[in-house]
Amino acid sequence: MADWFEEGLRFECIRCGRCCGGGPGAVWVTPVEAAAIADYLGITLEEFGRRYLRRFASGSLSLTEKPNYDCIFLENGRCAVYPVRPAQCRLFPFWKEHTTSRAAWEEGTGFCPGVGRGRLYTADEIRKILEEQA
Repeated sequence: MADWFEEGLRFECIRCGRCCGGGPGAVWVTPVEAAAIADYLGITLEEFGRRYLRRFASGSLSLTEKPNYDCIFLENGRCAVYPVRPAQCRLFPFWKEHTTSRAAWEEGTGFCPGVGRGRLYTADEIRKILEEQA
């Protein structure tokens, strides 16, 4: 059976910051991503962990949030670590939960002005992105 996005989907990040806040959530990071962000910020990984990470009993790591639930790195509506942002951020809007159906896509990405414009991602490219989210 063909995926509903067989014709492809257009998306271009316009760096508006809308996907970086607005409600509680978690931005999951790997140790490698944490190290890359720390390096980008010019601080040690230890300092980065103290200032910007939440550690869970499972061993998972997430970025801390501001009191209004915005990402800790959202500054003036822009991502302060955009070149080294975590995979979760890089892969938006092509998250598994957004690609299960057209309705899920519209519900999960309707707030994003970059959806429906810019580069056309082919169905094969989208499937490859989804595989990265194993």
